[in-house]
Amino acid sequence: MDLDYHLRRVRVPAPGGRRELDRVIGEIASTPLDRTRPLWEFHFAEGMADNRFALIGKVHHTLADGVASANLLARLMDLADAPQDERDDPPAGCDDPSTLDLLREAQLDHVRNIVELPSLVADAARGAARLRRRAKERREVPGLAKPFNAPPTFLNHVVSPVRTFATATLALSEVKETAKHLGVTFNDIVLAVAAGGLRELLLRYDGRADRPIMATVPVSTDKSTDRITGNEIGGMMVSLPVHVDDPLERVELTAVATTRAKENNDLLGPTLQGRFLEYLPPPLAPTLFRAQSKRADHNRLMNVAISNVPGPRQRGHVGGAPVSEIYSVGVLSAGAAFNMTVWSYVDQLDIAVLSDDRTFNDPHEATDAMVHAFDELRRACGLARPTTVDTAMAPAPAPQP
Repeated sequence: MDLDYHLRRVRVPAPGGRRELDRVIGEIASTPLDRTRPLWEFHFAEGMADNRFALIGKVHHTLADGVASANLLARLMDLADAPQDERDDPPAGCDDPSTLDLLREAQLDHVRNIVELPSLVADAARGAARLRRRAKERREVPGLAKPFNAPPTFLNHVVSPVRTFATATLALSEVKETAKHLGVTFNDIVLAVAAGGLRELLLRYDGRADRPIMATVPVSTDKSTDRITGNEIGGMMVSLPVHVDDPLERVELTAVATTRAKENNDLLGPTLQGRFLEYLPPPLAPTLFRAQSKRADHNRLMNVAISNVPGPRQRGHVGGAPVSEIYSVGVLSAGAAFNMTVWSYVDQLDIAVLSDDRTFNDPHEATDAMVHAFDELRRACGLARPTTVDTAMAPAPAPQP
């Protein structure tokens, strides 16, 4: 492992604020990882305003999912005001496996997969049967998107290789207060705010928001705080009521949609999706994904991806410097150029949106729309308008003409 390659320095252009940092992150995200090397990079970003600096990590999903990445991040930080003296013991030495060892392990994996396949197929059949029975028992709720029928929107097109990145911060206490006031979950509020923000964007770019859209929401099947590698995830398909103008009605319909999505996921089997992915041949996967991404101008399965990551409740430090905020995003799927991830961190809800250069005139339109939607919801509840989080970077200013 060549640390000179994996650890890099980058300068944020003046004036070194949120907009400039986000642009640098978009440029880093646009460059594919070198598959001949370990699939990670860390960039140390200098030149920021207010004596700040940023650590920008890029890790391939094959190494870690959201929970594993959050656990790794917690280990990278000191949860105290000063650097901790304790350090991990040096790693034990190990010999590189021989070609014969690798072939032997691969054959054992194949045998295990073959043995487990009948059980997997049976579990899938039982899950599908449970889902069909439950669907017949439920009352129909108007305004929910139908599975595998995501409508075409400006967000859904052949995704460009150029990535854009934008961030914003809300006060975590105000998000929790809003959820408690309305008697819904924290995640319901996150998704309802996303629906409100996406409605604003759809009206601006498509001129209409007359149908609910579909969001895929990753769900971890292993939330252990010890795991720092691997993928233990599934996904829920959640209807987002972007067609509803009233923010309180949007929350109500979002709560119904999330309840049904959770039930569907439990009935089908939370681990089923991940187990099936074990059978995707690794040599074929990159070729299949590349071919799909070049021709997918409309993803029938989903319109957007939205993740909610619970971060550290205690402020972390790196080399004695306090970590002011945390942002992350996942990947863009074929035909779906919008991925939003929110982190709960100490007193903040940190919002990040990854897209491509074909979607928005200004990447911060996406995060600004989320802030507007939260403001609209607070006013509809009769609550005080959102406040600025002092510990976070200042909001991104409007772009220069």
